[in-house]
Amino acid sequence: MSDALAKTYDPAATEARWQAAWDAAGAFHPDPAAAGEPFSLVIPPPNVTGSLHMGHAFETALIDTLVRFQRLQGKNVLCLPGTDHASIAVQTILEKQIKAAGGSKDDLGRDAFLERAWAWK
Repeated sequence: MSDALAKTYDPAATEARWQAAWDAAGAFHPDPAAAGEPFSLVIPPPNVTGSLHMGHAFETALIDTLVRFQRLQGKNVLCLPGTDHASIAVQTILEKQIKAAGGSKDDLGRDAFLERAWAWK
């Protein structure tokens, strides 16, 4: 790797290099027996029924700052981003669609409803 600064930013190469360094350091494999007071933060994801906006980016920056600060304090930190927060909004939208078509989620059944939810998402 050259020490010269590239004329243009190559995000794919930069992200791959950092990802490899983090993987080699075990950055994404928390050790519950590690020294330091535990600090965990579970984060719900943005709602899938809305559009992402600057507020989401701001929230992510705040979370990142908080997590990094706790690590600097010597704490054993786990930051766990969510993948779903109960899909209540998705369920509501699908129930309205099914009702408009003259049915109900109970008529549809659990498996068919879940299949529709995953397809909608």
